[in-house]
Amino acid sequence: MTRHLKIPFLLTAFIVFTIGAFAQSKVLTEAPPAAGGFSAARLARLDSGMSEWVKEKWINGSVALVARHGKIVFYKAYGYNDLDKKSPLDKTGIFRIASQTKAITTVAAMMLWEEGKFSLDDSVAKFIPSFVNQKVLASFNIQDTSYTTVPAKRAITIRDLLTHTSGLGYPGIGTQAENALYAKNKITGGVGVKNQTLGEAMTRLGTLPLFFQPGEQWKYGLSTDLLGYLIEIWSGMNLEDYFAKKILQPLGMKDTYFNVPANKGSRLVNFFQEDSTGALKKQDAVFGGALDMKYPLDKKNYFSGGGGLSSTIYDYAILLQMLLNGGEYNGVRLLAPNTVRMMTMNQIGDLYVNLGVKTENKFGFGFSLITDTGSRLGPSQAGTYAWGGVFSTSYWVDPKEDMIVIIYRQIWGSHVADTDKAFKPLVYQAITN
Repeated sequence: MTRHLKIPFLLTAFIVFTIGAFAQSKVLTEAPPAAGGFSAARLARLDSGMSEWVKEKWINGSVALVARHGKIVFYKAYGYNDLDKKSPLDKTGIFRIASQTKAITTVAAMMLWEEGKFSLDDSVAKFIPSFVNQKVLASFNIQDTSYTTVPAKRAITIRDLLTHTSGLGYPGIGTQAENALYAKNKITGGVGVKNQTLGEAMTRLGTLPLFFQPGEQWKYGLSTDLLGYLIEIWSGMNLEDYFAKKILQPLGMKDTYFNVPANKGSRLVNFFQEDSTGALKKQDAVFGGALDMKYPLDKKNYFSGGGGLSSTIYDYAILLQMLLNGGEYNGVRLLAPNTVRMMTMNQIGDLYVNLGVKTENKFGFGFSLITDTGSRLGPSQAGTYAWGGVFSTSYWVDPKEDMIVIIYRQIWGSHVADTDKAFKPLVYQAITN
Protein backbone atom coordinates (compact mmCIF):
# COMPACT_ATOMS: atom_id res chain seq x y z
CA MET A 1 0.00 0.00 0.00
CA THR A 2 2.84 2.36 0.87
CA ARG A 3 4.43 1.44 -2.43
CA HIS A 4 1.34 2.57 -4.38
CA LEU A 5 1.11 5.88 -2.51
CA LYS A 6 4.75 6.82 -2.98
CA ILE A 7 4.61 7.97 -6.60
CA PRO A 8 1.50 10.21 -6.23
CA PHE A 9 2.98 11.70 -3.07
CA LEU A 10 6.27 12.53 -4.79
CA LEU A 11 4.43 13.90 -7.81
CA THR A 12 2.27 16.11 -5.58
CA ALA A 13 5.33 17.35 -3.69
CA PHE A 14 7.06 18.15 -6.97
CA ILE A 15 4.02 20.06 -8.25
CA VAL A 16 3.73 22.06 -4.99
CA PHE A 17 7.47 22.85 -5.06
CA THR A 18 7.34 23.86 -8.72
CA ILE A 19 4.33 26.12 -8.22
CA GLY A 20 5.96 27.71 -5.17
CA ALA A 21 9.23 28.30 -6.99
CA PHE A 22 7.40 29.78 -9.97
CA ALA A 23 5.38 32.07 -7.72
CA GLN A 24 8.56 33.44 -6.17
CA SER A 25 10.32 34.08 -9.51
CA LYS A 26 8.17 36.66 -11.23
CA VAL A 27 9.64 38.68 -14.10
CA LEU A 28 7.94 41.99 -14.88
CA THR A 29 5.69 41.92 -17.93
CA GLU A 30 3.12 44.45 -19.09
CA ALA A 31 -0.40 43.06 -18.96
CA PRO A 32 -4.08 44.12 -18.82
CA PRO A 33 -5.30 45.28 -15.40
CA ALA A 34 -7.30 42.10 -14.81
CA ALA A 35 -4.11 40.01 -15.01
CA GLY A 36 -2.92 41.77 -11.85
CA GLY A 37 -6.28 41.67 -10.10
CA PHE A 38 -7.19 45.27 -10.96
CA SER A 39 -10.39 46.76 -12.31
CA ALA A 40 -9.72 48.66 -15.54
CA ALA A 41 -12.61 51.02 -14.77
CA ARG A 42 -11.28 51.77 -11.31
CA LEU A 43 -7.71 52.12 -12.55
CA ALA A 44 -9.01 54.80 -14.92
CA ARG A 45 -9.55 56.92 -11.80
CA LEU A 46 -5.79 56.94 -11.25
CA ASP A 47 -5.30 57.94 -14.87
CA SER A 48 -7.75 60.83 -14.45
CA GLY A 49 -6.22 61.91 -11.18
CA MET A 50 -2.68 62.12 -12.53
CA SER A 51 -3.92 64.10 -15.54
CA GLU A 52 -5.82 66.44 -13.24
CA TRP A 53 -2.70 67.26 -11.18
CA VAL A 54 -1.09 68.63 -14.34
CA LYS A 55 -4.21 70.58 -15.38
CA GLU A 56 -4.44 72.13 -11.92
CA LYS A 57 -0.70 73.03 -12.17
CA TRP A 58 0.07 71.19 -8.96
CA ILE A 59 3.04 69.63 -10.74
CA ASN A 60 4.60 69.82 -14.18
CA GLY A 61 4.34 66.06 -14.63
CA SER A 62 4.89 62.63 -13.15
CA VAL A 63 5.49 59.00 -14.07
CA ALA A 64 3.95 56.05 -12.24
CA LEU A 65 4.34 52.27 -12.39
CA VAL A 66 2.17 49.69 -10.63
CA ALA A 67 2.89 45.96 -10.80
CA ARG A 68 1.07 43.14 -9.01
CA HIS A 69 1.86 39.42 -9.27
CA GLY A 70 4.67 40.48 -11.62
CA LYS A 71 2.19 42.08 -14.05
CA ILE A 72 2.70 45.75 -14.88
CA VAL A 73 -0.86 47.05 -15.00
CA PHE A 74 -0.06 50.76 -15.01
CA TYR A 75 3.00 52.45 -16.53
CA LYS A 76 2.36 55.97 -17.77
CA ALA A 77 3.75 59.50 -17.90
CA TYR A 78 1.75 62.69 -17.54
CA GLY A 79 2.49 66.34 -18.11
CA TYR A 80 5.57 68.10 -19.41
CA ASN A 81 9.32 67.95 -19.20
CA ASP A 82 9.41 71.51 -20.55
CA LEU A 83 6.39 73.66 -19.70
CA ASP A 84 7.32 76.48 -22.09
CA LYS A 85 7.77 74.20 -25.10
CA LYS A 86 5.05 71.77 -23.97
CA SER A 87 7.51 68.90 -24.40
CA PRO A 88 5.90 65.80 -22.89
CA LEU A 89 7.45 63.96 -19.98
CA ASP A 90 8.70 60.57 -21.20
CA LYS A 91 8.10 57.52 -19.02
CA THR A 92 11.62 56.33 -19.91
CA GLY A 93 13.17 59.56 -18.62
CA ILE A 94 16.14 59.39 -16.25
CA PHE A 95 15.34 60.86 -12.82
CA ARG A 96 17.60 61.92 -9.95
CA ILE A 97 16.53 59.33 -7.38
CA ALA A 98 18.62 60.69 -4.46
CA SER A 99 17.89 58.65 -1.31
CA GLN A 100 16.40 55.79 -3.31
CA THR A 101 20.10 54.99 -3.80
CA LYS A 102 20.03 53.74 -0.20
CA ALA A 103 18.10 50.59 -1.08
CA ILE A 104 20.75 49.58 -3.63
CA THR A 105 23.55 50.28 -1.15
CA THR A 106 21.74 48.14 1.42
CA VAL A 107 21.38 45.30 -1.08
CA ALA A 108 25.10 45.55 -1.86
CA ALA A 109 26.05 45.45 1.81
CA MET A 110 23.88 42.42 2.50
CA MET A 111 25.35 40.61 -0.51
CA LEU A 112 28.80 41.07 1.03
CA TRP A 113 27.46 40.02 4.43
CA GLU A 114 26.29 36.78 2.81
CA GLU A 115 29.84 36.32 1.52
CA GLY A 116 31.17 36.55 5.08
CA LYS A 117 32.99 39.86 4.63
CA PHE A 118 31.74 41.19 7.98
CA SER A 119 29.39 40.55 10.89
CA LEU A 120 26.41 42.82 11.46
CA ASP A 121 27.71 43.56 14.95
CA ASP A 122 31.25 44.35 13.84
CA SER A 123 32.31 47.88 14.71
CA VAL A 124 32.93 50.41 11.96
CA ALA A 125 36.29 51.06 13.64
CA LYS A 126 37.37 47.52 12.75
CA PHE A 127 37.52 48.65 9.11
CA ILE A 128 38.04 52.45 9.37
CA PRO A 129 40.55 53.42 12.11
CA SER A 130 39.32 57.02 12.41
CA PHE A 131 36.16 55.69 14.09
CA VAL A 132 38.10 54.33 17.09
CA ASN A 133 37.14 55.90 20.46
CA GLN A 134 34.17 57.90 19.18
CA LYS A 135 32.76 60.84 21.14
CA VAL A 136 29.19 62.09 21.44
CA LEU A 137 28.30 65.78 21.33
CA ALA A 138 27.41 67.19 24.75
CA SER A 139 27.21 70.94 24.06
CA PHE A 140 27.63 73.19 21.03
CA ASN A 141 28.25 76.92 20.62
CA ILE A 142 26.79 78.15 17.33
CA GLN A 143 28.77 81.40 17.55
CA ASP A 144 32.21 79.82 17.16
CA THR A 145 31.32 76.14 16.49
CA SER A 146 33.13 75.06 19.65
CA TYR A 147 31.74 72.02 21.43
CA THR A 148 32.20 69.54 24.25
CA THR A 149 31.80 65.78 24.13
CA VAL A 150 31.35 62.70 26.25
CA PRO A 151 32.68 59.23 25.38
CA ALA A 152 30.44 56.97 23.30
CA LYS A 153 29.09 54.13 25.44
CA ARG A 154 29.90 51.70 22.67
CA ALA A 155 31.23 51.62 19.13
CA ILE A 156 29.08 52.17 16.03
CA THR A 157 28.27 48.83 14.39
CA ILE A 158 27.31 47.88 10.86
CA ARG A 159 23.83 47.12 12.18
CA ASP A 160 23.61 50.73 13.39
CA LEU A 161 24.40 51.98 9.89
CA LEU A 162 21.75 49.75 8.30
CA THR A 163 19.11 50.97 10.75
CA HIS A 164 20.09 54.68 11.08
CA THR A 165 20.78 54.29 14.79
CA SER A 166 24.47 55.20 14.51
CA GLY A 167 24.45 58.73 15.91
CA LEU A 168 25.50 60.29 12.61
CA GLY A 169 23.69 63.38 11.32
CA TYR A 170 22.90 64.68 7.84
CA PRO A 171 24.49 67.84 6.36
CA GLY A 172 22.08 70.56 5.35
CA ILE A 173 18.93 69.01 6.78
CA GLY A 174 20.05 68.38 10.34
CA THR A 175 20.30 70.49 13.48
CA GLN A 176 22.36 73.67 13.66
CA ALA A 177 25.20 71.70 15.20
CA GLU A 178 25.11 69.03 12.48
CA ASN A 179 25.00 71.57 9.67
CA ALA A 180 27.77 73.73 11.11
CA LEU A 181 30.19 70.97 12.07
CA TYR A 182 29.78 69.09 8.82
CA ALA A 183 30.13 72.25 6.71
CA LYS A 184 33.29 73.26 8.59
CA ASN A 185 34.81 69.84 7.87
CA LYS A 186 33.62 69.61 4.24
CA ILE A 187 31.23 66.74 4.92
CA THR A 188 28.36 66.90 2.42
CA GLY A 189 25.19 65.04 1.56
CA GLY A 190 27.16 63.42 -1.24
CA VAL A 191 25.31 64.74 -4.31
CA GLY A 192 27.29 66.68 -6.90
CA VAL A 193 30.51 66.49 -4.88
CA LYS A 194 33.78 67.31 -6.64
CA ASN A 195 37.46 67.36 -5.71
CA GLN A 196 37.28 64.66 -3.04
CA THR A 197 36.53 60.96 -2.76
CA LEU A 198 34.04 59.10 -0.62
CA GLY A 199 36.89 57.52 1.35
CA GLU A 200 38.44 60.89 2.19
CA ALA A 201 35.14 62.31 3.41
CA MET A 202 34.14 59.25 5.43
CA THR A 203 37.56 59.05 7.08
CA ARG A 204 37.16 62.68 8.21
CA LEU A 205 33.65 61.86 9.43
CA GLY A 206 35.16 59.43 11.92
CA THR A 207 37.01 62.26 13.67
CA LEU A 208 33.81 64.23 14.34
CA PRO A 209 31.39 63.75 17.25
CA LEU A 210 28.23 61.69 17.04
CA PHE A 211 24.92 63.40 17.82
CA PHE A 212 23.54 60.73 20.15
CA GLN A 213 24.68 57.52 21.75
CA PRO A 214 24.77 54.64 19.22
CA GLY A 215 21.65 52.50 19.29
CA GLU A 216 19.65 54.84 21.52
CA GLN A 217 17.74 56.78 18.84
CA TRP A 218 16.67 56.55 15.21
CA LYS A 219 17.92 59.47 13.14
CA TYR A 220 18.21 59.83 9.38
CA GLY A 221 21.81 60.57 8.51
CA LEU A 222 25.01 59.71 6.69
CA SER A 223 24.90 56.08 7.79
CA THR A 224 24.32 54.77 4.26
CA ASP A 225 27.10 56.91 2.77
CA LEU A 226 29.44 55.41 5.34
CA LEU A 227 28.09 51.97 4.46
CA GLY A 228 28.97 52.74 0.83
CA TYR A 229 32.60 53.33 1.76
CA LEU A 230 32.65 50.08 3.73
CA ILE A 231 31.38 48.29 0.62
CA GLU A 232 34.40 49.69 -1.23
CA ILE A 233 36.70 48.34 1.51
CA TRP A 234 35.05 44.91 1.68
CA SER A 235 34.83 44.44 -2.09
CA GLY A 236 38.06 46.09 -3.22
CA MET A 237 36.03 47.99 -5.84
CA ASN A 238 34.70 51.52 -5.93
CA LEU A 239 30.96 51.80 -5.41
CA GLU A 240 30.23 52.66 -9.03
CA ASP A 241 31.96 49.52 -10.28
CA TYR A 242 30.49 47.29 -7.57
CA PHE A 243 26.95 48.42 -8.30
CA ALA A 244 27.41 48.05 -12.07
CA LYS A 245 29.09 44.64 -12.04
CA LYS A 246 27.31 42.96 -9.16
CA ILE A 247 23.78 44.43 -9.21
CA LEU A 248 22.79 46.63 -12.15
CA GLN A 249 24.19 44.60 -15.05
CA PRO A 250 23.14 41.18 -13.68
CA LEU A 251 19.57 42.42 -13.12
CA GLY A 252 19.37 44.15 -16.50
CA MET A 253 19.07 47.66 -14.99
CA LYS A 254 20.41 49.46 -18.06
CA ASP A 255 19.65 53.08 -17.12
CA THR A 256 20.92 53.45 -13.55
CA TYR A 257 24.12 55.45 -13.01
CA PHE A 258 26.24 57.63 -10.77
CA ASN A 259 27.58 59.14 -14.00
CA VAL A 260 24.86 59.28 -16.67
CA PRO A 261 26.64 58.74 -20.03
CA ALA A 262 26.62 61.55 -22.58
CA ASN A 263 24.62 59.51 -25.09
CA LYS A 264 21.75 59.32 -22.57
CA GLY A 265 22.06 62.90 -21.37
CA SER A 266 19.03 64.10 -23.31
CA ARG A 267 16.88 61.76 -21.22
CA LEU A 268 17.74 63.50 -17.92
CA VAL A 269 14.45 64.96 -16.69
CA ASN A 270 14.23 68.69 -15.95
CA PHE A 271 13.73 69.87 -12.39
CA PHE A 272 11.00 72.33 -11.37
CA GLN A 273 10.28 74.50 -8.35
CA GLU A 274 7.53 76.94 -7.41
CA ASP A 275 8.51 80.61 -7.52
CA SER A 276 7.20 83.23 -5.08
CA THR A 277 3.93 83.46 -7.02
CA GLY A 278 3.36 79.72 -6.98
CA ALA A 279 4.21 79.30 -10.68
CA LEU A 280 6.31 76.29 -11.68
CA LYS A 281 9.73 77.20 -13.09
CA LYS A 282 12.48 75.00 -14.46
CA GLN A 283 15.55 75.17 -12.21
CA ASP A 284 19.12 74.85 -13.44
CA ALA A 285 20.41 74.91 -9.85
CA VAL A 286 19.02 74.56 -6.32
CA PHE A 287 20.14 75.27 -2.75
CA GLY A 288 20.89 78.87 -3.66
CA GLY A 289 22.85 77.80 -6.72
CA ALA A 290 25.07 75.39 -4.78
CA LEU A 291 23.88 72.31 -6.66
CA ASP A 292 23.86 72.31 -10.46
CA MET A 293 20.98 70.05 -11.47
CA LYS A 294 23.02 68.75 -14.38
CA TYR A 295 25.20 66.97 -11.81
CA PRO A 296 24.31 63.46 -13.07
CA LEU A 297 26.03 64.38 -16.36
CA ASP A 298 29.22 65.71 -14.72
CA LYS A 299 31.95 63.10 -14.43
CA LYS A 300 32.64 62.41 -10.75
CA ASN A 301 34.52 59.94 -8.59
CA TYR A 302 32.62 60.59 -5.35
CA PHE A 303 29.99 57.85 -5.16
CA SER A 304 27.35 58.60 -2.55
CA GLY A 305 25.67 55.42 -1.36
CA GLY A 306 23.10 57.63 0.30
CA GLY A 307 21.97 59.66 -2.69
CA GLY A 308 24.14 59.65 -5.80
CA LEU A 309 22.21 57.60 -8.37
CA SER A 310 19.92 58.52 -11.24
CA SER A 311 17.57 55.94 -12.77
CA THR A 312 14.38 55.22 -14.67
CA ILE A 313 11.17 54.09 -13.05
CA TYR A 314 11.32 50.75 -14.94
CA ASP A 315 14.89 50.04 -13.79
CA TYR A 316 13.92 50.64 -10.19
CA ALA A 317 10.88 48.39 -10.60
CA ILE A 318 13.28 45.55 -11.45
CA LEU A 319 15.16 46.12 -8.17
CA LEU A 320 11.93 46.12 -6.15
CA GLN A 321 10.59 43.02 -7.91
CA MET A 322 13.87 41.25 -7.08
CA LEU A 323 13.26 42.01 -3.40
CA LEU A 324 9.60 41.01 -3.63
CA ASN A 325 10.73 37.73 -5.22
CA GLY A 326 12.88 37.02 -2.18
CA GLY A 327 16.20 38.13 -3.68
CA GLU A 328 15.99 36.73 -7.24
CA TYR A 329 15.01 38.16 -10.61
CA ASN A 330 14.98 36.53 -14.04
CA GLY A 331 17.26 33.70 -12.95
CA VAL A 332 19.74 35.96 -11.12
CA ARG A 333 19.88 35.58 -7.35
CA LEU A 334 21.47 38.43 -5.43
CA LEU A 335 20.21 37.63 -1.93
CA ALA A 336 18.82 34.67 -0.02
CA PRO A 337 15.14 34.83 0.98
CA ASN A 338 16.00 34.99 4.68
CA THR A 339 18.28 37.96 4.08
CA VAL A 340 15.40 39.85 2.44
CA ARG A 341 13.21 38.81 5.39
CA MET A 342 15.69 40.41 7.79
CA MET A 343 15.93 43.58 5.71
CA THR A 344 12.17 44.06 5.67
CA MET A 345 11.26 43.44 9.32
CA ASN A 346 11.47 45.69 12.36
CA GLN A 347 15.13 46.08 13.34
CA ILE A 348 14.78 49.03 15.74
CA GLY A 349 12.57 47.55 18.45
CA ASP A 350 10.76 50.20 20.48
CA LEU A 351 12.56 53.14 18.86
CA TYR A 352 10.48 55.22 16.49
CA VAL A 353 11.19 56.67 13.07
CA ASN A 354 11.35 60.44 13.52
CA LEU A 355 11.20 62.51 10.34
CA GLY A 356 9.92 65.67 11.97
CA VAL A 357 6.79 63.99 13.31
CA LYS A 358 6.41 60.86 15.41
CA THR A 359 5.02 57.97 13.36
CA GLU A 360 3.97 54.40 13.97
CA ASN A 361 6.35 53.19 11.27
CA LYS A 362 9.40 51.09 12.09
CA PHE A 363 12.63 50.55 10.19
CA GLY A 364 14.38 47.49 8.80
CA PHE A 365 17.68 47.51 6.95
CA GLY A 366 17.29 50.43 4.54
CA PHE A 367 13.49 50.66 4.52
CA SER A 368 10.69 52.14 6.58
CA LEU A 369 8.04 49.58 7.55
CA ILE A 370 4.31 49.84 8.10
CA THR A 371 3.30 48.13 11.34
CA ASP A 372 0.07 46.34 12.20
CA THR A 373 -1.20 49.38 14.07
CA GLY A 374 0.18 51.80 11.47
CA SER A 375 -1.71 50.02 8.69
CA ARG A 376 -4.97 51.43 10.05
CA LEU A 377 -3.91 54.88 8.82
CA GLY A 378 -3.92 53.98 5.12
CA PRO A 379 -4.63 51.22 2.62
CA SER A 380 -1.13 49.65 2.61
CA GLN A 381 -0.91 46.31 4.36
CA ALA A 382 1.24 45.75 7.43
CA GLY A 383 4.73 44.76 6.33
CA THR A 384 4.83 47.23 3.45
CA TYR A 385 8.34 48.67 3.06
CA ALA A 386 9.17 51.96 1.40
CA TRP A 387 11.37 55.00 0.98
CA GLY A 388 11.87 57.89 -1.43
CA GLY A 389 14.15 60.67 -2.60
CA VAL A 390 14.43 64.38 -1.89
CA PHE A 391 13.61 65.36 -5.48
CA SER A 392 10.09 63.88 -5.09
CA THR A 393 10.50 60.26 -6.08
CA SER A 394 8.85 57.56 -3.98
CA TYR A 395 8.13 53.83 -3.89
CA TRP A 396 6.64 51.10 -1.77
CA VAL A 397 6.45 47.31 -1.81
CA ASP A 398 3.40 45.60 -0.32
CA PRO A 399 4.28 41.90 0.09
CA LYS A 400 0.79 40.86 1.21
CA GLU A 401 -0.64 42.33 -1.99
CA ASP A 402 2.38 41.05 -3.98
CA MET A 403 2.68 44.57 -5.37
CA ILE A 404 5.25 47.26 -6.14
CA VAL A 405 4.31 50.90 -6.72
CA ILE A 406 6.57 53.77 -7.82
CA ILE A 407 5.88 57.42 -8.57
CA TYR A 408 8.53 59.76 -9.95
CA ARG A 409 8.48 63.55 -10.13
CA GLN A 410 11.28 66.11 -10.25
CA ILE A 411 9.85 69.06 -8.39
CA TRP A 412 9.70 70.96 -5.12
CA GLY A 413 6.36 72.58 -4.53
CA SER A 414 3.51 73.01 -2.11
CA HIS A 415 1.27 70.52 -3.92
CA VAL A 416 3.64 67.53 -4.07
CA ALA A 417 2.27 66.30 -0.73
CA ASP A 418 -1.25 66.62 -2.15
CA THR A 419 -0.39 64.29 -5.01
CA ASP A 420 1.09 61.81 -2.53
CA LYS A 421 -2.10 61.81 -0.44
CA ALA A 422 -4.23 61.25 -3.53
CA PHE A 423 -2.00 58.68 -5.24
CA LYS A 424 -2.01 55.82 -2.75
CA PRO A 425 -5.82 55.52 -2.35
CA LEU A 426 -6.21 55.68 -6.14
CA VAL A 427 -3.89 52.70 -6.49
CA TYR A 428 -5.49 50.53 -3.81
CA GLN A 429 -9.11 51.24 -4.66
CA ALA A 430 -8.50 49.69 -8.08
CA ILE A 431 -7.59 46.26 -6.61
CA THR A 432 -10.60 43.98 -6.84
CA ASN A 433 -9.18 40.48 -6.33
